[in-house]
Amino acid sequence: MTIIEALILGIIQGLTEFLPVSSSGHIELGAYFLNVQSTDNLLFSIIVHGATALSTIVVFRADILVLIKDLLKFQWNESTKFVFKIIISMIPVAIVGIGFEDHVETLFTGKILLVAGMLAFTGGLLLLTYFSGTKEKQVSFGRAFVIGMAQAIAIFPGISRSGSTIATGLLLGVNKSEAARFSFLMVLPPILGATLLKAKEYFEAPELATSVDGLPLFIGFIAAFISGLLACQWMINIVKRGKLIYFAIYCFVVSGTVIILALL
Repeated sequence: MTIIEALILGIIQGLTEFLPVSSSGHIELGAYFLNVQSTDNLLFSIIVHGATALSTIVVFRADILVLIKDLLKFQWNESTKFVFKIIISMIPVAIVGIGFEDHVETLFTGKILLVAGMLAFTGGLLLLTYFSGTKEKQVSFGRAFVIGMAQAIAIFPGISRSGSTIATGLLLGVNKSEAARFSFLMVLPPILGATLLKAKEYFEAPELATSVDGLPLFIGFIAAFISGLLACQWMINIVKRGKLIYFAIYCFVVSGTVIILALL
């Protein structure tokens, strides 16, 4: 992997992890069209996912500190309820990730037509929010589980994790700010968990990363962190303003373009 490839893929990961256009789908497309070999992907994936997790922590550091502080009071307060809602939202993705790990891995093998189809699905989900109207409900335990189910289907490359969770929250009538906050905080444990699992896989077979030099990894980390930081803050404002329809159009355009290129 060259420095330029690492820079491009790092930026793609950072932007698309938070923007509702699917980071996994764009990484698959980027790796396919840049012809990056699969042996390059494992350690690089660990690095850029760790970078985006760190950017989430930086953006929501105040919220996270309040949650930790309130949890240490060992009381059934709003922070405790919020954390339990996040735990509930993790159940579906944990079942899919653990129970169907081998099947999931087969999806990430350069199947760009699958990615194109899932991007179109993401576009359709985002389009629905345009017609959902404005509501002011909070995330209940039941809604947290449904939003978690949306996160579970985002295991498919091309289905946006942030897009599916935020859109589901909005379609359930959740307040826009609350939907964005819950979405970004709920994906933090799965991102960290996936990063740790990839790290375990790497340490069990470090030869998988022998073709990646240190500099491209560093460039990829910095690119993913900075772009992730900007995208996360930008996305919060986008959700508040109800501008998700533009990303729906983007997903449809990319999906159509990929299908045409694949057929050609």
